[in-house]
Amino acid sequence: MRSSFLFGTSRSGAPILIRLSVGLIFLTQGILKYIDPVWGVLRFTKIGFPHPDFVAHFVGTFEILCGALVVIGMVTRLAGIPLLIINLTAIATTKIPELFRPEQGFWFMVSDIRTDVAMLAGIIFLLIVGAGKFSIDRYLELGTRGKIG
Repeated sequence: MRSSFLFGTSRSGAPILIRLSVGLIFLTQGILKYIDPVWGVLRFTKIGFPHPDFVAHFVGTFEILCGALVVIGMVTRLAGIPLLIINLTAIATTKIPELFRPEQGFWFMVSDIRTDVAMLAGIIFLLIVGAGKFSIDRYLELGTRGKIG
C-alpha cells in the first residue's frame, strides 16, 4: 500500500473538527457496546444478528480502535474503511427497515437517520481529504518525504 494513501493528507487544520466528531462518536458507541447491554448484545439480538454477543463486541472493538485512530489522526483513511462498513450496515439493518413499519415510515426514518448520514458524510470527507494538518498522518507524511529526521 502506498504511503500517500495511508499518510497523505490536506494541509488544512479544519479536518480536526470532522475527525473529533466522527472519532469520538464511534469511540463512545464502541465503549457502550461493552458496558451497556441495551446498546450492545440486546440491540444486536433485536436486529436479528446471529451470535449477538460476539457481533456486539466485534463491532464495538472496531469502533473503539478505529474511532481512537481517527481522533488522533493516525492512518485515518485506513481506519475510516471499517467505520464506513459499520455505518452502512447500521443504515441497512436499522434505518431502512423503518420505511416498511406502518407506525414509522418515511418521515420517522428521515428523522432517525440524520446522525448516520452526518457520520457517513464525515467518514467520506476523511477518506477524501485525510486527517489534516494537526494529525499523526501529517507528521508521518512529512517523514516519508524526508523532511523530518
